Amino acid sequence: MKPTLFVLAAGMGSRYGGLKQLDGLGPSGETIMDYSVFDALRAGFGKIVFVIRKDFEDDFRQVVLAKYQDKVPCEVCFQSLDKLPAGFTLNPERTKPWGTNHAVLMGKDVIHEPFAVINADDFYGKDSFQVLADYLKNLDGKQGDWCMVGYRVQNTLSEHGSVSRGVCTTDKDGLLTDVVERTKIEAKNGKIYFTENDVDTELALNTPVSMNMWGFTPEYFAMAEKGFSEFLQVNGQELKKEYYIPTMVNDAIVAGQATCRVLDTTSKWFGVTYAEDREMVVKKIQELVNQGVYPAKLF
Repeated sequence: MKPTLFVLAAGMGSRYGGLKQLDGLGPSGETIMDYSVFDALRAGFGKIVFVIRKDFEDDFRQVVLAKYQDKVPCEVCFQSLDKLPAGFTLNPERTKPWGTNHAVLMGKDVIHEPFAVINADDFYGKDSFQVLADYLKNLDGKQGDWCMVGYRVQNTLSEHGSVSRGVCTTDKDGLLTDVVERTKIEAKNGKIYFTENDVDTELALNTPVSMNMWGFTPEYFAMAEKGFSEFLQVNGQELKKEYYIPTMVNDAIVAGQATCRVLDTTSKWFGVTYAEDREMVVKKIQELVNQGVYPAKLF
């Protein structure tokens, strides 16, 4: 069975302005999601599932899905604050989303095979989809054999200043043991450092970092729903607390319910966080087209 690609596209790009997921950045108006779908299809994924907000369904179907829904089976599911496990009610004052793990839970009724999870507005690159697909294709019938794509930190830096990244630690078998959020990561004199308490600490150029590109087996949904229920018992009336994928993964690893293999990739990550990033992304995509990595028109 071919794996499924699950795209988290429910967020508004408030800092960038507007729905950056629908912004045409490629030479023929392609969105970043278009490149993810294109890379996923040639890597061997067999279905695409998007989680979006109901209020921009029409725009999404017209701008995104219409381009390739006849080329691959597509499903759309919806994230809303009031979609909670039985027994829990929404604090009417809450406006902030529940986090990435809540978004993943929206796909539980339409995904029954090994699946990958990505952000809609991150450009992940051809190789990352290939290594992820190759791993997921061998997971039919397995449980708790998860993975994440670990980007080499040197391939995730910004030209506009320092970045924050989840720095990964693995054991001798390449399994994830820890993810620590490091802030103020940047290159200085050919080396990479993170700064904490005004102290610079060097990171090896190939240090794996998480860019929210995961691979799971379908029992993840039941485990995540249980974890989310436990989260809500403590934080259900909070207005800002969120339940993230790395929290769920870490809890499963600690409990001995799953392992998470860190997959190396040569891909370079880039994305649009601020409006000023747009020109850089357009330029990098055009360079990849010029190199023959992508056609000038994807679909």
